[in-house]
Amino acid sequence: MLEIKNLHARIADDGTEILRGIDLVVPRGEVHAIMGPNGSGKSTLAYVLAGRDDYEITEGDILWNGESIIEMEPDERAAKGVFLAFQYPMEIPGVATMTFLRAALNSVRKKRELKELTTPEFLKLVRAKAAELGVSDEMLKRPLNVGFSGGEKKRMEILQMAVLEPTLCVLDETDSGLDIDAIRIVSEGTTKLRGPDRAMLVITHYQRLLNYIVPDKVHVLAKGRIQKTGGKELALELEKSGYADFTGKAA
Repeated sequence: MLEIKNLHARIADDGTEILRGIDLVVPRGEVHAIMGPNGSGKSTLAYVLAGRDDYEITEGDILWNGESIIEMEPDERAAKGVFLAFQYPMEIPGVATMTFLRAALNSVRKKRELKELTTPEFLKLVRAKAAELGVSDEMLKRPLNVGFSGGEKKRMEILQMAVLEPTLCVLDETDSGLDIDAIRIVSEGTTKLRGPDRAMLVITHYQRLLNYIVPDKVHVLAKGRIQKTGGKELALELEKSGYADFTGKAA
């Protein structure tokens, strides 16, 4: 279970406070959505959960399965099961997709005190996962994300998630820049990874993504705090009314 307690965080370089007391609980087996206007702290929350060093936690705690992770490095958090899908996945010329996937998987397995996979074991695993998610062999043969469309980049991140088998998945605006067909394809891949031992935190501006990834709960983040929590119907309300009622609230 993810427990975020009175979390305050600021930009490390200039001290600008972004998160002003986040309280949130996401049990295993549930998908929670974070919605909110630009500048509300949604992406900052995702980066802080993953351990990005651009941000400094000034108060509060983040517990994953009862253990604080705020002092852990990003690779340590990954070994504990934390995975962040970026809003804009990077292209990495010269790094083969399969080489990247194998290095990432064996690094996580080593930290979890599991044996590294042999080349045949790895290839069998990746090809099976890729087939389930509609990732072609041609995509696997290319440098990581190079020349990929927005939808292909997001689908590749879902493949990474499937291969690494995290237990906490944080998806930062995974619908950003995607057309309706790409959103459907990526969402279907994400939905296939739902399970009783995996918690998901889906960050989005728009309700349309939640037509496909149906959340158990929706939280409105504005001015650095969770301002309202409800069921999936809350996303529909926000689609109609926008965020005006929340942006004027005191932080």
